[in-house]
Amino acid sequence: MKLTVVDHPLVQHKLTILRDRRTSTRSFRELLRELAILLCYEVTRDLPLEPVAIETPVAPMQGMQLAGKKLVFAPILRAGMGLLDGVLELVPAARVAHIGLYRDPETLKAVQYYFKAPVDVGERLVIIIDPMLATGHTAVAAVDLLKARGVKNIRFVCVVAAPEGVAELQAYHPDVPIWTASLDERLNDHSYIVPGLGDAGDRIYGTK
Repeated sequence: MKLTVVDHPLVQHKLTILRDRRTSTRSFRELLRELAILLCYEVTRDLPLEPVAIETPVAPMQGMQLAGKKLVFAPILRAGMGLLDGVLELVPAARVAHIGLYRDPETLKAVQYYFKAPVDVGERLVIIIDPMLATGHTAVAAVDLLKARGVKNIRFVCVVAAPEGVAELQAYHPDVPIWTASLDERLNDHSYIVPGLGDAGDRIYGTK
């Protein structure tokens, strides 16, 4: 199973506050950005490096820098945008692909309404970001869209995941590794993650 649960103490501390129903909209946004930075640090741990010659104020040396083309962050709209500022703070030169999907309330299937990515996205590492992996239908649809554009290196990052969503994504795309701050208990009858954190989009933007 290509699943990594990030159990760093700071991640778990911030996640607990994020889950709390009393947390304000402003604090929710700030915590989500901070968690995005911490999760991004983990998901980019094995990025390839190449040597580069530089001069410090004291002496010349050979340092290391990221190799290859800039990676792409792909937030799933709208809630994924809550993670974007955080990951771009850590990797400011990254490109961004926007994936517009929503879950049909009757069928729970993902419906596409927008997709915009760099022209050469197929040649880059793409990291999909979304606060939640619930049924997995939206995640599968996002990966489908990217693979149709030729992307071969995809990673998925979320804050909380349900076992059902993990199983769904891995069944359709076993080559896509998943990073999350928590693998929660289950989905309820309305396909909300339990204990979860509620509707991330509503909590980010103050809507219902």
